[in-house]
Amino acid sequence: MPQMGESVAEGTIVRWIKKLGDQVARDEPLFEISTDKVDAEIPSPAAGVLSEIRVQEGETVPINSVVAVIGQGVERSVPPVQTAPPAQVQASPAPPQDSAPSTTPAAPPPPSAPEPGASNGSVEDRRLQRSSPLVRKIAKDHNVDISKIGGTGIAGRVTKDDILDFIAQSGAGTVGTASGAAPPAAKPAAAPTPSPVPAAGSTPDRVQPMSVMRKKIAEHMVASRRTSAHVHSIFEVSFARVARVREAKKAEYEKAGAKLTFMSFIIKAAADALRAVPVVNASIDGDNVIYHGDVNIGIAVALDWGLIVPVIKRADQQDLLGISRSVVDLANRARAKQLKPDEVSGGTFTITNPGVFGALSGTPIISQPQVAILGVGAIEKRPVVIDDAIAIRLMAYLTIGYDHRLIDGAVADQFMSNVKQRLETWDSAEA
Repeated sequence: MPQMGESVAEGTIVRWIKKLGDQVARDEPLFEISTDKVDAEIPSPAAGVLSEIRVQEGETVPINSVVAVIGQGVERSVPPVQTAPPAQVQASPAPPQDSAPSTTPAAPPPPSAPEPGASNGSVEDRRLQRSSPLVRKIAKDHNVDISKIGGTGIAGRVTKDDILDFIAQSGAGTVGTASGAAPPAAKPAAAPTPSPVPAAGSTPDRVQPMSVMRKKIAEHMVASRRTSAHVHSIFEVSFARVARVREAKKAEYEKAGAKLTFMSFIIKAAADALRAVPVVNASIDGDNVIYHGDVNIGIAVALDWGLIVPVIKRADQQDLLGISRSVVDLANRARAKQLKPDEVSGGTFTITNPGVFGALSGTPIISQPQVAILGVGAIEKRPVVIDDAIAIRLMAYLTIGYDHRLIDGAVADQFMSNVKQRLETWDSAEA
């Protein structure tokens, strides 16, 4: 398990791209992980055969843990998992009963029962050791006894598919039949099951565990709400000047391999304003204020499976062309799960763009330990009053969310006025 960022201590295996016994080339994607920083595909460090998988999908392990073994062949790794059960199966028909063969097919399910001194608790403990945290959470949510499920994973491990199949076949919460006296009590409990049955024509509910990324986002957002004293101010900004410059320079930028978007202008204006009002580019560490030397702007990118914030490092030192290239490159690699750990860390300020989906404005939550975030609303034509006359202009609402523990309203408004002024009076020479 690689360390995907200096503050990352663990990672979760989301998906094995290669299967047991597959041939793997060096640097070929091997498995996909999720951390609190980034989702990424991990390349193989060597060429060979994937001879052993030690960590199953859904399991979370510390960094530097061995999650798999790549060898020259699969012969010595695959058989050990499959040869042990046959040895136990042959040991059971050892009694001289000739009619036993017909019973042996039913015998394999309880391989742990032959241990004479084992209590139900110890058997369950061993089963729990052969299941991932995700499987145990599903079991807890559905009141399922994992020790009663036959695992199909390596060494009898109970996989996510095993428990979901079990729940689908037996119904959630019906594992009360585990003990001998429990069945009568569990049967009446099963009586209410007709009530959850959906009415004719309705679609049944679908329950699935929250993804690792979704859980991390939830933790960070709740923690930020508890930490920062959130205040928001909204400014209306004209993009008429920016639109003219963009139209004049768009073809030139495309020839240079960059896409000139409104976001490029906003990032550049925000970077310059952060240099002018440095407290907005700061962070809080206990009772200390850290004024960052670099202006590193994170750009929120919406993915099908969540949200990620790649960072444009030293944005104030880049021109509009450099920022345009960075935006396209980071967004594309974020969607392809190819971002590096240092590209999603070290941000000092964040910009999010709900306007791309049509939102007029929003009140975004600050990304800790930063103290401010900029929300961009939809950029669209609106009627505005200019010199006592109604005119049509390209307008947008920009929202600053700031931590009132450090930033006062006057300072936040000073920062936003700086951004507004730069956008509304953009000099074409800067493009």
